[in-house]
Amino acid sequence: MKGGMLMKKAIKIVGGILILAIIICGIVFVANNKKQSEEGKESPKEHSFNSNNEIKTALTLKDEIQNNTIWCGTFQLIWNDLKNDLAKQDITFTPQKQIVKNLNEETFTTKDISEKYYYKRVGTPSIQLKEEIEKAIKEKFNEKSEILDGFDWNKKSKEDYFLYVMLKKEFQFKKEFAELEDGNFGNYENVKYFGIRKDNKNAELRNQVEVLYYNSKDDFAIKLKTKQEDEVILCKNPNGKTFSEIYQNIKQQESNYDGNKGLEEEELVKIPNIKINEKKEITEVENEPFFFSNGNSYMIEKALQTIQFDLDKRGGKIRSEAGMMVKEMALMPEAIREFAIDNTFAIFLKEEGKDNPYFAAKIDDITKFQ
Repeated sequence: MKGGMLMKKAIKIVGGILILAIIICGIVFVANNKKQSEEGKESPKEHSFNSNNEIKTALTLKDEIQNNTIWCGTFQLIWNDLKNDLAKQDITFTPQKQIVKNLNEETFTTKDISEKYYYKRVGTPSIQLKEEIEKAIKEKFNEKSEILDGFDWNKKSKEDYFLYVMLKKEFQFKKEFAELEDGNFGNYENVKYFGIRKDNKNAELRNQVEVLYYNSKDDFAIKLKTKQEDEVILCKNPNGKTFSEIYQNIKQQESNYDGNKGLEEEELVKIPNIKINEKKEITEVENEPFFFSNGNSYMIEKALQTIQFDLDKRGGKIRSEAGMMVKEMALMPEAIREFAIDNTFAIFLKEEGKDNPYFAAKIDDITKFQ
């Protein structure tokens, strides 16, 4: 798919249509899918990931998001396995982090996507486990991993764990959209678009677009239908601080909308091509001790996730991996405490057994008291 540097620029922009990419990436594989074409498998490819930090990655649907943010449910899936199958209780850091609380809520599970579109594995880390995963994803998806080599597989304990998932999905539109003229996207020029021109009267093409709601040209949501029954939902100028809030607001407005949900002749549909190719180390959850229900202490040594998503006039494809190396921690001796009154302090004098002090002082500058 074409897009190149122009789409990298386009996806950086603050505001409405950027979140279209977010909504697509966050929702397209949550939709109910019945059929998936197995045609056109290609040989595994090496991908060149973006190395900038201009695109943010959310870990859950409940994380507060900024502009230029994407999400995919793969990391949530392995977190669910860590919580339910290994720790057998909520993961708790000290102090607890909001992002961990959100992950513990399991806002995305295997119930939200058909099993044929993902591969998941939990085991004791070893070269043999790595090779087993590589063989499995080659057989199921004809893919190579782009994160497994990023983990240290040597000198692991039998009490350590590795968790892995790959998700791969492709969909095609029932009828190919038109490639539109390059246009502006906010302040960016020469952006690639696809869609339906005003003078296109093809009923079959227009019927694969459903209007969810329309308040104005700057406030609407539409749904694109696909051969595989995936649903591509696009929302301009979305309302909400999280993906969950944005999606619920779309559903609420859709249920309240009593206007025409069909696409009439002379009505324009214009959607930017999208290409996302991100890889992230999830440092927010690394090197924080937590406990399993059996009392053993663990930490996440390393966590990686990739998200790749393309959308153009023909359809779209998404591929995502997530992996997590979980290491058992040796029992740590209690920290040696230090009680040095060498800065601002308060002092009270009281009699044993009495409720109130008979003398008090707060001292900031000790030189005034010596």
